[in-house]
Amino acid sequence: MKTNVDTVNKIYAAFVTGDVPAILDCLSENVQWEQWPDNYAQNAGVPWLLERNGKEGVLEFFKVVSAFIFNDFRIVSVMGNGNQIAAQCIFEADITSTGGHMSEDEIHLWTFNEEGKVIRFRHYCDTAKHIAASGITH
Repeated sequence: MKTNVDTVNKIYAAFVTGDVPAILDCLSENVQWEQWPDNYAQNAGVPWLLERNGKEGVLEFFKVVSAFIFNDFRIVSVMGNGNQIAAQCIFEADITSTGGHMSEDEIHLWTFNEEGKVIRFRHYCDTAKHIAASGITH
């Protein structure tokens, strides 16, 4: 029986190979991507951390992230219970659209519905690093 942990592992495997359609297939039609009541990176306008809704919104996220050149991308662990799965992700990337660079250790939180589809995703990260890499100044 496929678990939500299996689905998250499948999503990361698809991400590494650039298989965005396989990722979208794991999401509910009305998935909430990066919904935060008051997130500093969103308030600053970091393009890859903006709130998005539905599969079309997630597709926009992947278009933005396609400007990243990943020098390192590792999933350290995937853990969860029931409908929430957390993954520790370490990566280093150059952001060609901004000239920025980022090295990050973050947590991704995936929330699933009863049908095994992702209904919400959030990055838990160092927002200051993301703002700096985006080239946004205040």
